[in-house]
Amino acid sequence: MPAVNSRHPFCIMSGLYKLSLMSTVHKLEEVFSEETYQLTGVAVSKSGRIFTNFPYWSDIYKYAVVETGLTHHLKPFPDAEWNNWKLGKTGDDHWVCVQAIVIDDQDMMWVVDPASPKQKGVYAESQKLVKINLSTDKVEKIYPLRGVTDNQSYANDVRIDTKKQIAYLTNSSSGGIIVVDLKTGAVRQVLQGHISTISDPGYSLKIDGEIVKKGKALLKFNSDGIALNPEGDYLYYKPLTDDRLFRISTKALNDLDLSALELGEKVEFLGNFTTTDGMAFDSLGNLYIGDLEQHRIMKISPELEMTELLKDERLIWPDSYQIVDNFLYVSCSQIDKQPDSNDGIDRRSSPYKIFRINI
Repeated sequence: MPAVNSRHPFCIMSGLYKLSLMSTVHKLEEVFSEETYQLTGVAVSKSGRIFTNFPYWSDIYKYAVVETGLTHHLKPFPDAEWNNWKLGKTGDDHWVCVQAIVIDDQDMMWVVDPASPKQKGVYAESQKLVKINLSTDKVEKIYPLRGVTDNQSYANDVRIDTKKQIAYLTNSSSGGIIVVDLKTGAVRQVLQGHISTISDPGYSLKIDGEIVKKGKALLKFNSDGIALNPEGDYLYYKPLTDDRLFRISTKALNDLDLSALELGEKVEFLGNFTTTDGMAFDSLGNLYIGDLEQHRIMKISPELEMTELLKDERLIWPDSYQIVDNFLYVSCSQIDKQPDSNDGIDRRSSPYKIFRINI
């Protein structure tokens, strides 16, 4: 039986990873660059359409979700009206502050709108998950998240199980996993405040030799990165601002008879890896994560062996991930360069970018 980790006595480790620094020949290829507006997400369709999103975090803002590409043209998506929210308008059928976009294995787009402009609280309970049919470019379904997340919540990222028709989202403010039944629209939040969804208070995120702060305090984000393994039987997730990785069976997550305590006991601590924002699985069960502190992309095998895929100084806060046709697409949001992390000074020296890496 694997040893219990003394830092995390609530669970038994599934295995300690092995770090391998194998030399790589993977190439970082730029596919999109944006000088003005800060992006976070990336989504690529089966036909090669490229989308990104811009969260409403500052007054430097125009659109929430756009289709783009090598032409760098920003086309508001799905249309201009969805991107035309202003204070006083309803947020139920407009983008308020989009954090993430994902395209599932059925080529449907899913948009996570925590609806918290400038991260100051949810606007008019309009936090939502939205499904868009890329065949028609029309919104097909809106799943309100009100009632299970409070007005200070921040829904962050999502993964879709198209077979079971379940969506899983992370809540990066209070820490928790949001579970949405896509057939009925029922929404639950679980593992709120659980040790696996809360960033380790003793971990200081350090990039380029500097501890990253928000104002005068350490920058702290709770449950953030999320990924479903290819079989859909395990959900992997982690707090953003520490190096711990966890997983839980989707069977347990969807067992309504389990108490909060019983569900928490199903969580598995997998080990200390890197600080990463997003993550993504390939079809072979390899998990791709970032390393914010070292400007790297890492690969974790099913046996929990971690190898360096690529290191490049252009990877400034690698944020969101998607794998399409043997390419890993990665957006770089440069969150550590924001003024609120640097005594009011904008330290960004290059455009916000999206890259892809042959895997």
